[in-house]
Amino acid sequence: MNPRALIADDEPNLAEHLRSRLAALWPELEVLPLAANGLEALRRIDDEAPDIAFLDIRMPGLTGLELAKRIDTKTHVVFVTAFDQYAVEAFDREAVDYILKPVTDERLARAIERLRKKLAAADAPPNLAGLLSRIALALPESGTRLRWIRVLKGEEVRQLAVDDVIYFQASDKYTCVMTREGEWLIRATLAELGPQLDPSTFCQIQRSTIVNMNAVEATRRDLGGRVFVRLKDGKTELPVSRAYAHLFKQM
Repeated sequence: MNPRALIADDEPNLAEHLRSRLAALWPELEVLPLAANGLEALRRIDDEAPDIAFLDIRMPGLTGLELAKRIDTKTHVVFVTAFDQYAVEAFDREAVDYILKPVTDERLARAIERLRKKLAAADAPPNLAGLLSRIALALPESGTRLRWIRVLKGEEVRQLAVDDVIYFQASDKYTCVMTREGEWLIRATLAELGPQLDPSTFCQIQRSTIVNMNAVEATRRDLGGRVFVRLKDGKTELPVSRAYAHLFKQM
C-alpha cells in the first residue's frame, strides 16, 4: 500500500506548492485533500490516519505544535515553518523533521529520504511531548518583528535582512521583494508579512504595497490630488492610495 500524507496550512498557495513538489519528488505518495487549519487537520488525521502529516507551525484554530500533541503516534510529523535556522535549532532531527519556507526541492528531498527510511523500517513515531515544549520556547512570539526573510530568484534561495528591503509588492501567488540588488520573491502574502514588520520603519501605502520609509526621499501630489512617494534611487515613484494618503500629510 502506498504511503499517505496530509498537508495542513492556512495559506492555500503554499500548501498547493508543497503538494505539487511532493507529487514530483515522491510520485507514489498519496496526498489527502488539504486541511486549511489545525482543527480541520485534526479531524482529517483522526478519520484517515495518514502515515505523515506536514504541519504549518502557525495556523488558526490549532497551531502545528498544539496539533502534534494530539496526533496518534502512528503518524510521522514534519513541521513546515517560516522561522529561520536560529529558531529551529531546537528541533531534534532524529525525532521530527522540519522544512523551512520557501520550500526548496533540495530540502524537501532530504526530508523525503528520511521519511522513506522510517516507513520502510516501520519505525514508530516518537513521543514528542518534551520536544514540542522545547520548540515552543525557541520560536519567537507572535508579536516578534521580522529581522530576516528567505527569498528566492529562480533556484537561488537567500537569507535577506528585512532592513535591506526597499518595498514589498503583492504579485499573484507571491510577494515581490525589491532591494538595491534587484527583485526577489517570497511565498507569503502581504497580510501575513504586514503584522510582522516594524511599523516605525515600514508603511503600507496601498493595498498591494508596503514601503521601507528609510528608502523614501520625498512625496509629491499631482494636480488630481494623488500622492506619490519618491524613493532615494531618484527614479522610482510609488502611488499612494487615498486610504493611506493621510499618513503623508506631514511630508
